[in-house]
Amino acid sequence: MAVQHDMGNYDTANTLETFGFLPKMDANEIQAQIAYVLANGWAPAIEHTPPAEANQHYWTMWKLPFFGETDLGAVLQELDACHRAFPGDHVRLTGYDNYTQSQGACFVVYEGR
Repeated sequence: MAVQHDMGNYDTANTLETFGFLPKMDANEIQAQIAYVLANGWAPAIEHTPPAEANQHYWTMWKLPFFGETDLGAVLQELDACHRAFPGDHVRLTGYDNYTQSQGACFVVYEGR
């Protein structure tokens, strides 16, 4: 007899990022994630893409990565500016770890329509 689970079909669910299976983050949780990126010394970078192209390999970068940025407010302002400029796009924040030369964190802040 097969066991039934109420979890849904995660093999085919379309998600945008690591936290995609969790409930949407509120403003405080997003700020905490950004603070974590900054506390680790990772360079925040903002990317955006139309929803139809979200599963492409590359998203368009909003400005250059903010190397050496330590101000949470500055990152939040840039995220908001990107969202205002491209209101229909998904907007995500990536924290680049220059030591490991990889992404330390990556999550969607605004989901497009």
